[in-house]
Amino acid sequence: MLLVLNLPLAGVWARLLLIPRPYLYAAILFFAAIGAYAANGSSTDLWLLLIIGALGFLMRRFGLPVLPTIVGVILGPMFEYEFRQALQISNGSLKGLVNTPFSILIYVISALIVIVPIVIERRRAARGQAPLEVSHANFEGGN
Repeated sequence: MLLVLNLPLAGVWARLLLIPRPYLYAAILFFAAIGAYAANGSSTDLWLLLIIGALGFLMRRFGLPVLPTIVGVILGPMFEYEFRQALQISNGSLKGLVNTPFSILIYVISALIVIVPIVIERRRAARGQAPLEVSHANFEGGN
């Protein structure tokens, strides 16, 4: 359905980029506030929207990545629920999380994903080569 809607409207979506940023931000804030209020009909949700927006603004202002925070907020409750359920199944033992070869493989791959880039950067620094710089603009949609 998205393909059917988006192909003919691609020009419209491209023209939206011509709207000046302040107007676009105002529209986004307006629709976010309407959505936040409509979800529960509570002004508390509007205050929460304001606080989280201010936190996001400050994070961007001081160069902290916003995307990991968003992913953490979205996936955090699911992780907590699944972790609690896994501990209930294994009667509170953490051994239940590493009792199969597949789970051990997943943990090893996850550790390698974190450790290998660090090792590569340290080797690069030891050789005196310039470190690889990744632009976060591509990941956060802006400057």
